Order: sequence, then structure tokens, then C-alpha cells
Amino acid sequence: MSADVSKGQVALDNKDYQSAVKHFSDALKISQAPSWLLERSTAYHRLGQHKLALRDANKALVIAINRGKREIIADAQYRRGIVLHGLKQYGNARVCFHWCKNYNEKKSGLTMWMSKVTTDYDLNGGEQAECNAVTIKEVPENVDDDLNEVDQLIELNSKKEDAKAEMNILGANTSVSKPPDSKIRHDWYQSQSHVTVNILVKGIPKETTTVNIKKRSLEISFPSTTSQSTCTFLFEPLYSSIEVTKSSFSVTPHKIEIILQKTMAGLKWPTLQFSSPDPVGEDLVSPLMTETNVGGTKIMSHPPVYPTSSRNGPKNWDIIVDNEAEEESIDEPDAFFKTLYKNADPDTKRAMIKSFQESNGTALSTQWSDVGSRKVEVVPPDGVEAKRWDA
Repeated sequence: MSADVSKGQVALDNKDYQSAVKHFSDALKISQAPSWLLERSTAYHRLGQHKLALRDANKALVIAINRGKREIIADAQYRRGIVLHGLKQYGNARVCFHWCKNYNEKKSGLTMWMSKVTTDYDLNGGEQAECNAVTIKEVPENVDDDLNEVDQLIELNSKKEDAKAEMNILGANTSVSKPPDSKIRHDWYQSQSHVTVNILVKGIPKETTTVNIKKRSLEISFPSTTSQSTCTFLFEPLYSSIEVTKSSFSVTPHKIEIILQKTMAGLKWPTLQFSSPDPVGEDLVSPLMTETNVGGTKIMSHPPVYPTSSRNGPKNWDIIVDNEAEEESIDEPDAFFKTLYKNADPDTKRAMIKSFQESNGTALSTQWSDVGSRKVEVVPPDGVEAKRWDA
């Protein structure tokens, strides 16, 4: 296995989807393995780049068909279905899951997704709705043309990232005009509510120092003490947004100190600047705090922190467990069954209960017309034999 593939899989597991895309893209330059395309498709999908995710799934499907790989054909159709569902193309998603079933009816998660897409199909107008129209073919056409377009998009995104990274390095780590003997350094640290940035420079007059604080950026300019030039530090974009009016700075004989108030109190910044295309926004839930509204007043509740000798600080085990549970449910959310049952009509509920109980939890049906008049047989997983237990 390629080293890039291993790194990509680790990044995918760690939810570092940008890195996963990069590693799988590097691996795919060596070999167009359909399984690697599906891995990159998953990363694109979780980044919200559905067009690129669909192109990778289509390409993987065509390669798998040419090689006669039934299991990968099923995986590719399954991935197409998930991406198309994300695009709210319920008719196309439903037919992809049907094609997946033709190749692997026991595909993990397939039953759940087929039930989910059927529910969404019905809730959005059934056969008459435009979003439920079937506009795709079982074997996608013009895949090479589509991939050329994708390659162009990937190359463009890569160039943008490289240019942005270069600008960030120039802005954050060098000055516009840096004196030859300059020993200017900067550091930063944080608390639950603030980020403090220090520019370590001596003898800077306050009246000629400019600090420009914006929601996503910080710029500091001051005259050099050794030449007729201006030194500038630019940090953009910041890892997350800040409260401009509640932030401040001070100039002392030994440093310039900037105190930035976090918009998302409790969010731990791993870096001062964000390395992905978009900085962390306010729509993300703070991982270190929860919010309760009592009598119109918002109360922030911190999780328990236990003593530790770790160099990286205390771990919040509740967050670790929650993150693992969230990762397991990204494509196969168990909570869907509860929602499906809660919103179902009486016949659907009866069908779900009857099929689940009679099959000993190995089958689930939402069609009362199918299971109402028959006993639902036990369907054990591959390699397992169902035996009757006698008291």
C-alpha cells in the first residue's frame, strides 16, 4: 500500500479531510485504484465538495466495472447514492442504492440508507417532484471529460492553497522591510476567553505604532529602530473570529502586546492562523463548553478537568467518546431509525416492530403489505448460522 494512502486513511479517521484529499490525490498520481478514489470521494463529501465527490465515485465505478470487481462496483454505487442524497437528488440516490443492492445486498448500511432515501423521496413530493427524477445511468458516461474538469479544479484549488500559504508565511513570519540586524520575534498564548499575541521588540514609540484588529485578521506595523523602514506583521486568517470592540493592545518598552477576545469562548486554538481554506466559523459548537438558557440568561458550563502530568494538558474524555461516536455515525447514523419510527404512520411502525422481532434483529422492513401476512425469517450475517435456542 502507498505511504500516501496510509496517511490519507489516518487523516480521514482524524477528520482532517483537507490532508486526506491531498494524500489520496498524491497516491492517485501513481495508480488510479478505485478504492482510493472512493476514499477521496468520502473526504470531498465531508468537506461539502459534492461535485468532486461524485466525479470520484463515478470514476471508481467505471474502473471497477472494467476490472469486474463486483464488491467495488457495489461500494461505488453506494458512495454515489450517499453523495447524491447530499445533493438532495433523491430519485438518483434511490436508484444508486438499488444498483448497489444488485451487487451486494448485504452491504453494510445499505438497508438504512434505502429506508432513509425512500422516506425523503416521499416527503419531498414523490414521483412528481423534480428532485426525485432519475437523470443518471447505471454506468456514468463522459467520465474522462468530467475527470479532466475535476483535475483542473483540484489543480486550481492547490495553487490557491499554495499561494495563500506563501502569503501567510510572508505576513506572519517576516516584515515588509526588515532591518539586517533585526532580532524581532513574536509569540502567543491563550486562555478560555482570550488570545494574547506579543511582538518582542524594544524601544518602539506608541504614537507611531499601528495595530489593526479585524474579525479574521491582525496586522501590526511599527517603525524600525535601526533603519528608515517599517516592520509589519500580518496574521490572516486567524484560526477563529474575534470580538474586535472587546480586544485591545498596549505598547511597553519591551514589547507590543495584543489581547484578542475570542468570539467562541472555550474554543482551543491549535494554531494562531488557520491553514485550511476557511477559518473556523461561529457556526461550530465550542468543544470545551456547553450552553444552557435559564430565564433568558445564557450559562456556559465547562466539562470536568482532571489532574494530569501530560505535556499537552488535561484530556476531556467526554469529548473523546463523543467524537468517536460521531465518526462512527457520519455515513450510518443509528439515530435515523428512531427518527424514522417517530415520524412513521401506524402501518410502517407495525412493520418495523414485526420484522425486527421475528427476525431476531437481523432484518427491518417498513412495508406492512410485505411482512403483515408472513413470518419474517432470520437472516444471519455471512459465516454465522442461526440456531434455535431451546429452554
